[in-house]
Amino acid sequence: MPDSRLFRCGPFSRLYSRHLQPILLLCTVITLLVILVALSMGDVAISLQQTFKLLVKPDDSVQSFILHELRLPRVTLAFLAGGGLSLAGLIMQTLIRNPLASPDTLGITTGASAGALLWLSFFSLQYGSALMPWAAMGGAACAVGLIFLLSWRNGLTPLRLILTGVGVSALAGAVVTLILVFSPLTTTFSAWVWLSGSVYAATWEKVLRLLLIYLWALPALLFSLRYLKTLQLNDALAIGLGVRVQLIRTLLLLGCVILSGGAIALVGAMAFVGLIAPHLARLVVRNGLFGQMFIAICSGGVMVVIADLLARMLFRPADLPAGIFVALVGAPFFLWLLIRQRT
Repeated sequence: MPDSRLFRCGPFSRLYSRHLQPILLLCTVITLLVILVALSMGDVAISLQQTFKLLVKPDDSVQSFILHELRLPRVTLAFLAGGGLSLAGLIMQTLIRNPLASPDTLGITTGASAGALLWLSFFSLQYGSALMPWAAMGGAACAVGLIFLLSWRNGLTPLRLILTGVGVSALAGAVVTLILVFSPLTTTFSAWVWLSGSVYAATWEKVLRLLLIYLWALPALLFSLRYLKTLQLNDALAIGLGVRVQLIRTLLLLGCVILSGGAIALVGAMAFVGLIAPHLARLVVRNGLFGQMFIAICSGGVMVVIADLLARMLFRPADLPAGIFVALVGAPFFLWLLIRQRT
């Protein structure tokens, strides 16, 4: 019996492995269990059975209000942000052919932080915070454009792109510090919490806003993801196969900027998520881009959900930024990757 099956729907077709189905199913079950546990834990404990019952059939009880109006939007926003950052990181690592590529190392995170913080500190009082995601994506786009401008020498090499990204990230970090120095004192503390990465005070409005931002990236990704594996070859081979390399590369990076910029704008600079989750996905699924994408989205979302759960449970009644706990795991993992690359 063949190992692969063909799925066809109109002009769309996809070849997938039968052995991938139980892996994806197990990943889905684990993700749902983690979300259910995160919804049941808090200052007011709710049993898993009651949590599931209230999710299916809400009522007028206090537990139902806490679940649907406080915890569920927070967990949903955390999962969506982590999934978007993870997907952007996987696309970058595959496109650049470098396991160290991510929204953090390529300067997208700090560029989006600079744009969002500039809006938060000097324009939010006059124009509100509804446009802050667009400011974050503008900062991320400026960072990516500067990286391409500085690293282009008759083409792009992964090493030059990563090194230029580190330099641009440091430059954007200096801009962030400069903005904090000149920003009003009333916004300094909230800006610090935002820079650490937090899903505190999540609402359904923020969830809907993030979903709408992700929809902007959907057309570019749907059109260009089918060529991502081909772009892992050198440019000459890809052009010989009929791929419009520069257009596809631009669309993919544009999608990554929208995904990471929107997530960072609404939950803050959640570092290392886009770096760790793609590696976890490749450990589970060796081959198959779409299987890796599914695992990366689930693992990145679960990572942020668990980090937020630890942030609000370990030091009660204090509610710490979830980005602190992501960084506690991400920084050692990043050092391990550097050592592995060196050896």
